[in-house]
Amino acid sequence: MGVHCSKFFFCCGHSHLKPSLHDLSDLENGGENEKNALPSFTEFSLDVLMIATDGFSAENIVSEHGEKAPNVVYKGLLQNGHCIAVKRFNRSAWPDSRQFLDEAKAVGNLRSERLANLLGCCCEGDQRLLVAEFMPNDTLAKHLFHWESEPMKWAMRLRVAFYLAQALEYCCSKGRAIYHDLNAYRILFDQDGDPRLSCFGLMKNSRDGKSYSTNLAFTPPEYMRTGRVTAESVVYSFGTMLLDLLSGKHIPPSHALDLIRVKNFSTLMDSCLEGHISNDDGTELVRLATRCLQYEARERPNAKSLVNSLISIQKETEVPFNLLLGIRHGTATPQQPLLLTTTGEACLRMDLTALHEILQKTGYKDDEGIANELSFQMWTNQMQETLNSKQRGDAAFRAKDSVTAIECYTQFNDGGTMVSPTIYARRCLCYLMSDMAQEALGDAMQAQVISPEWPTAFYLQSVALFSLGMENDAQEALKQATKLEAKRSKN
Repeated sequence: MGVHCSKFFFCCGHSHLKPSLHDLSDLENGGENEKNALPSFTEFSLDVLMIATDGFSAENIVSEHGEKAPNVVYKGLLQNGHCIAVKRFNRSAWPDSRQFLDEAKAVGNLRSERLANLLGCCCEGDQRLLVAEFMPNDTLAKHLFHWESEPMKWAMRLRVAFYLAQALEYCCSKGRAIYHDLNAYRILFDQDGDPRLSCFGLMKNSRDGKSYSTNLAFTPPEYMRTGRVTAESVVYSFGTMLLDLLSGKHIPPSHALDLIRVKNFSTLMDSCLEGHISNDDGTELVRLATRCLQYEARERPNAKSLVNSLISIQKETEVPFNLLLGIRHGTATPQQPLLLTTTGEACLRMDLTALHEILQKTGYKDDEGIANELSFQMWTNQMQETLNSKQRGDAAFRAKDSVTAIECYTQFNDGGTMVSPTIYARRCLCYLMSDMAQEALGDAMQAQVISPEWPTAFYLQSVALFSLGMENDAQEALKQATKLEAKRSKN
């Protein structure tokens, strides 16, 4: 019997009547009322959480990646009728029980309307569990990238950015400036449709503060050099979130900055917002994102500056969140199970032979509509050499001669007369066959840049990320690929 939380939301008695957006900017993001309303941090027994989650039943998993996620999140129902979210870490995580308990208590001292607050933890034997407020209306990723009836309204996107900035400012004011792997899956919506920042990302991943999971395409430059997350790194990740809200897609910052440099804003903007957003608003958000994505960490704004920049461009501030989000008050959007396609199953198994057969069968049909830069060079020796390289690469690919295929496809790409996402996909698979996962990831991401809605690019990213041991990011890429393929099949 699964836990049903649709009638029980962890409101803890706080009123639905809230100050206006502008008033909230002068408060401690929730103030004393929120702090008094929520119970203090509690150490739960394993038995209590077992009962609350029906023995950690698979029916109660609410993780975006299901039971295959390394650290699974369950919904649970306490005996007092309060609905909770329980994050269960794998057994290799947090070997030091005292470190885990101290870290959980520090995060648990935070109380804000801008957070999905940490209510307690469990630390028995080798079990490590966190207990937080349950947010019943899905993630920002679901509403922004995988919407079904209508896209997220511009006013709601601005409000999400503003509330997220307030959450980060609050955390900074309490000495918790570090947030790990900030992304659209970390923003949750409560029963009223209010956006909140998950408290789970505030937990350190180790004593030295290193982060274990982040997609390399979205990684702050300094993290690539030092392996550490800083307060400025979090601002960089906030900039990638602004790009998500602007575009409705998960665009790599380097690609977005290239568009911004040539003032190609229209390509960056979500086409669903056409006619609903002024040029001034769009330009302001692009400008703020650019500041957040500065290469030098010291040149990025701080959290307080983000709040001040965003408050002046808020729209429809008196419209309730649930109306902007498109949900009925007090109702939850039902979770849709992820049904993998044949390609998705092959990715999950890391079955390179099956993927080779799929790419071979598909051929180059997905290159149709790609803008190739063909000119008078078509008739030159250079063009003929480029085409010869492709033909030799295809022959090697069919024969599973990955070394030769990589060499020939590289010659084709270096020719520069045509761009082909399929060539990058094929070379990606050859890199995977050659145990060159980092190079494979680069090619899969390049294919995505050329063709942002192509499922195969995300499928191959997932395999490369699995190979690199980046389980969370691999599952996210696999889910995105599945959604894109389902969307394509409907059209």
